[in-house]
Amino acid sequence: MARPPQIPIRKPIGNTKAGAQLDSEVAQLFKEGLALHQQGQLGQAKAVYDQILDKQPRHFDALHLSGVIAFQNKNLALAVELIGKAIEINPNQASAYSNRGNALKELKRLDEALASYDRAVNINSDYADAYFNRGLTLQELKRFEEAIASHDRAIEIKPNYAEAYSSRGNALKELKRFEESIASHDRAIEIRPDYADAHSNRGNALQELKRVEEALASFGRAIEINPNLAEAYLNRGHALTELKRLDEALASLDRAIAIKPDYADAYYNRGNALAELKRFEEALASLDRAIAIKPDYVGAYSNRGVALHELKRVEEAISSYDKVIETKPDHADAHCNKSLSLLLAGNFGRGWEVHEWRWKRQETTLQRRNFSQPLWLGAEDIAGKTILLHAEQGLGDTIQFCRYAKLVKALGARVVLEVPQALLRLLSGLEGVDVLIEKGQALPAFDYHCPLLSLPLAFKTVIESIPNKIPYIHSNADKEDKWQERIGETGFKIAICWQGSTKGKEVGRSFPVSLFEGLATISGVRLISLQKNEGVEQLENLPIGMKVETLPDDFDGGENAFLDSAAVMKCVHLVITCDTALTHLAGALGVKTWLPLAYVPDWRWMLDRYDSPWYPNHRLFRQTTKGDWTSVFNEMETELISLVSTKAAKQQ
Repeated sequence: MARPPQIPIRKPIGNTKAGAQLDSEVAQLFKEGLALHQQGQLGQAKAVYDQILDKQPRHFDALHLSGVIAFQNKNLALAVELIGKAIEINPNQASAYSNRGNALKELKRLDEALASYDRAVNINSDYADAYFNRGLTLQELKRFEEAIASHDRAIEIKPNYAEAYSSRGNALKELKRFEESIASHDRAIEIRPDYADAHSNRGNALQELKRVEEALASFGRAIEINPNLAEAYLNRGHALTELKRLDEALASLDRAIAIKPDYADAYYNRGNALAELKRFEEALASLDRAIAIKPDYVGAYSNRGVALHELKRVEEAISSYDKVIETKPDHADAHCNKSLSLLLAGNFGRGWEVHEWRWKRQETTLQRRNFSQPLWLGAEDIAGKTILLHAEQGLGDTIQFCRYAKLVKALGARVVLEVPQALLRLLSGLEGVDVLIEKGQALPAFDYHCPLLSLPLAFKTVIESIPNKIPYIHSNADKEDKWQERIGETGFKIAICWQGSTKGKEVGRSFPVSLFEGLATISGVRLISLQKNEGVEQLENLPIGMKVETLPDDFDGGENAFLDSAAVMKCVHLVITCDTALTHLAGALGVKTWLPLAYVPDWRWMLDRYDSPWYPNHRLFRQTTKGDWTSVFNEMETELISLVSTKAAKQQ
């Protein structure tokens, strides 16, 4: 996420008393230099201060203000040196300590900066600007409560200190006290209605509360006041990305970069918007630019890994995640994304270990179960013990990994399997399970527990040791008879499903039902829909002449979830489905299955192979170009023609 803009540091010029000891010539020179300095003519002012220092090398004000000019010219090390020399001459001038703190802060020598501000306020307890800058430094040190206290003291001294109210609002936002943050920014705006930074920072707090349209209005007001406020365009771009108004987001981020060409955060957010548009090459270039500007940009390295993964440059993605982890070892997203790249590459040994980081992600749909009983990952002897195996992710994951119950049982344990209600009847009778229980119901006593997707780690699964004896799920014989009678014996029967969820990780795995048109035209082929819910509406707009048979509305309804689908799969010659729970069901049943896969598929299908070690009955058809499903279906059509011809020849 884009970081909130910092309020510019105030730069008080400090004590300018000439001193009675100065002769009239030096006093006149100092008066001229100070006037030039206040007019912003820094080079000329510095030349006058140099003249003074030639005459009086220990002139406090000339040294101090030469240091201030160095700060203003971004020569921060020189600023620290010159102001430090002034302090040696007169260690009781609060303004010198405050300005030295400013330079140290910009150099990221934050502890030294804080000490300098502390010295300033010890000398002058009513020094509002020093308290303000001290608060900014505490914010950078992530000491937000102390930062608020420092801003509060600045406001106590100077009640209309708009910058302090706005910076205080930023600290409150970091503490997730968003309503208070907005109120603090509102007070800053009340004092100074044209305070563009406060409007922009207010928008950040609103966005955290998911009041994104209001946030956009705040960013818009900031831009209206200051059309060159790059931070407002940055934050506006982030909000538009969240609203999926991606072209507008890119335009806003491009404007931020036009104003501030070295704006790493803008390139970072631009990369994120491009990734949302699936323009991964461009996203990668933008993230690389962010890193070139800011070499330690952890977020950019992390998202760069995601872009590389999506470009099938998996080893490079892993290296990018390693760069994140090297800088920030507890970065859960980088660890978890790295695990998916490792698994996609077939490196199961390392992948399962790293995949355990999934529980530490902050933004996740996973809910870790906080059992008092210990987690079992294969180390302890569980013979004679009761172990709870519990589903954790999607229905397809549960179907895929419930196969491990048999292996756990073989270790001498009593196995309790907890699954979602939708799978309860389907998995009744699963080998290795002593007690099958619906998620949400009271659990029996148990000694250990293990999430289903941690079982491959517990059994140290590699490709060669995947437990892939099929079938391990069986359909209901009565339902098979029912659907066999309904479907009949004629033709080459293909059960199809074309759309999974349109949210989350399943986005990009679906394809339109119209792509089956070529298969439907093959003589003798019958297409039978297994589609439920989303995607069914596509059947109302099939290409002319294309036919897809449908099943009754109560198909797979209520307690029969997946039972009807399982029975139908046993009654057809082939299943063709997108990557959703049904492909796992077909795999577990051992029926012949074709699976069309996106250019970069889910990790379990790995790369470049046309079979699956998880499901020996699967044939994988892969995109060779991102987004190109047409070539995938053309390949399936060619293969299906051969398959149907072979079947017809055998029947003759």
